[in-house]
Amino acid sequence: MIIKIFADTICGWCFIGQTRLNKTLKNFPETQFIIEHIPFQLNPDMPQKGIERDQYLKMKFGGKEFAQPMYDRMTEEAEKEDLNFNLNNIKKTPNTVLSHLLIKLAEQKNIQNQVKEKIYHSYFIEGLDIGNKEILINIAIEFNIKENEVNNFFNPDNVEKVNSYIGIAKEKKINGVPFFEIGKDVVSGAQSSANLESLIKANLNK
Repeated sequence: MIIKIFADTICGWCFIGQTRLNKTLKNFPETQFIIEHIPFQLNPDMPQKGIERDQYLKMKFGGKEFAQPMYDRMTEEAEKEDLNFNLNNIKKTPNTVLSHLLIKLAEQKNIQNQVKEKIYHSYFIEGLDIGNKEILINIAIEFNIKENEVNNFFNPDNVEKVNSYIGIAKEKKINGVPFFEIGKDVVSGAQSSANLESLIKANLNK
């Protein structure tokens, strides 16, 4: 079964949704799943070097105090999945194109799930700038992807391919992520494991 996930690497709900999906898939040991990670950019106009976190929160929400209730709720939901978000560690909101590229490179080695999870962890728990090429190279090396492979893959043509998904998301009228395509069904938001399991079962029986 093919499952497509539209997500951004700075989307906390995407991290939660991905974790729930991973747990759900363990309930289907006899089923072969192909997980396709589709790049989505919450901030397609983000400068390449990113924006300081405080400035971003002011631009996006009017200030940290207005964003805090949403982040508190997200952190609580993350805790239910044993994810200890440390949002105060985040100093910069990055451009996510390069992180999406690293996931695409990892697909060639069938380790995209592990690499994507590490990117999420680096941002939401360690507070690292996942728009920084050197940080992404360090993640790659951890998974035995060589630095020169990353440098070669991070080229203008592949950047353009990541950006092309902006149009695909618009065509599908995807306004929020995570967005799952499970078989012939689609569902938006960080669904519960029970909901994801039901959708998978329904599609396996079709």
